[in-house]
Parts: sequence; structure tokens; C-alpha cells
Amino acid sequence: MPIYEYLCETDGTRIELLRPMSQADAPVEDPEGKGRVFKRVQSTFAATGTAAGSGGKHVHVGGCCPCGKPGGGCSKN
Repeated sequence: MPIYEYLCETDGTRIELLRPMSQADAPVEDPEGKGRVFKRVQSTFAATGTAAGSGGKHVHVGGCCPCGKPGGGCSKN
């Protein structure tokens, strides 16, 4: 089962749930019972390393890097 990420648009709380694909967009009950409404959002991830065909360059995937600079920009490029 995949992990999906959900956001409460009222207070910005993000939660992750392990759910079957068939329930990915189904309503989510507030895990804390506060009555908040959560909507599924696009999950982001980052992977670093050397990609095949990159000539050994450090590769940024997902728009971030372990250096903490959005979009990369570290000295590993």
C-alpha cells in the first residue's frame, strides 16, 4: 500500500496515511478528532546520487538537496 500525504487547509497540518490506492482520494477523518478536513496533496521527495548518463555529477531530484538549498545549488554539482 502506498503512503499518501494530506493537508488541512485551515491550519496547514500535514499527515501521511498508508492507504490502498482505491481509497487515495476518499475523505480522511481527523486523527486528533478536532473536526479538521484533510485533502490529498502532491507528495514531494528528494533523491540524491549519481544518475546514469550524468557524467558523475551530483543529481537533484524533487527540487531540493541535502545541502538545504531549494533546487540544489550545493558545491556537489
